[in-house]
Amino acid sequence: MTTIPAFNPPTRILMGPGPSGANPRVTRAMGAPLLGHLDPEFLKIMDNCRDMLRQVMRTANDVTLATPGTGTSGMEAAVMNLVQPGDKVVCGICGYFGDRIAQMAERAGGIVTRVQAPWGSPTDVAGIEKACREVGNVSLVTMVHAETSTGVQSDVPAVSKVAKAAGALLLVDCVTSLGGVPVEPDLWGADAVYSGTQKCLSAPPGVSPITLSAAAWARVKAREVPSNTWYLDMQLLEAYWGPARAYHHTAPISMIYALHEALALVLEEGLEARWARHERNGRALQSGLEGLGLVLHADAGYRLPVLTTVRIPEGVNDVEVRGALLKRHNIEVGGGLGDLKGKVWRVGLMGESSTPGNVLLFLSSLGKLLREQGFSADVRSALDAAATGLAAN
Repeated sequence: MTTIPAFNPPTRILMGPGPSGANPRVTRAMGAPLLGHLDPEFLKIMDNCRDMLRQVMRTANDVTLATPGTGTSGMEAAVMNLVQPGDKVVCGICGYFGDRIAQMAERAGGIVTRVQAPWGSPTDVAGIEKACREVGNVSLVTMVHAETSTGVQSDVPAVSKVAKAAGALLLVDCVTSLGGVPVEPDLWGADAVYSGTQKCLSAPPGVSPITLSAAAWARVKAREVPSNTWYLDMQLLEAYWGPARAYHHTAPISMIYALHEALALVLEEGLEARWARHERNGRALQSGLEGLGLVLHADAGYRLPVLTTVRIPEGVNDVEVRGALLKRHNIEVGGGLGDLKGKVWRVGLMGESSTPGNVLLFLSSLGKLLREQGFSADVRSALDAAATGLAAN
């Protein structure tokens, strides 16, 4: 008889770019008894999720649901349903994930114009306006609200104004922002907004909230050719989530339980209070990092509070520091992606992981490791600066 070792994952302090820590209520919900995906009681849970998603996403859009899969499934659903072969698409890119949207639009047959901004600066609004004017008859403008690779928050209302003037729909990636900073699709005039569960919503990765405006939904229904993704065809998904309850796929039952509990926790805390918590903790961390003598990477005025990029000092070994944080302090942070690989650390304070205790523990732990690497980190100044920020209302 074969004996299989028990699987006992360690408890980590998740302060990377995702996933974040999950509230015990969320993980307990995942252990609830399974129901069939068309069971009347499960359909009630789905309806409750839709109602709460509209509240958390601050939208009255009828088409609001969760696609099966991580945040990338929401991205693919939005792009593949809104882009038809030959459509002109202008993509605002200021990091890794903005370019992923552009790649998907090309795979959908779109004629893509990339508007690049430096990795550390926000989406180039003037560049998008110029591209829309030069390209003409633009069907879709895309952007990332909170760029996970750079820690930059871009100006959605400004891009929305440009898109509307060009007669285009606006797609916004809110994977890292939803639940941590204000996300306002209706106020922005955004037509497709999607997110993920594993960041500021603090649930395991597995489903992707998405909402489509009436104009976007009309575009989807008026397609001349079917979407080139069957699994993420929004018309089929809406038929399952909506009153028709038409079979489409076997829903990830336990993940819907988790989403339900995570959304309830957000609404119990209150969106404004949650945004304020993330803002306070994130700015305290950034003050502390500067107190250590480090340099923040993202442009001042556009720095996300939920995801901070900090430059790795010359002579400090990226992999050794992150490895020591994990092995000696149980803290996970992320390295750089793409153009920033080996140049920055990405430190997340999202959802359950956004606490004053995590801010102070991380600064103390990082400061000690930097000293071991020969960098003169001022730990006392860092902790004092962070404590001042945490005490602010």
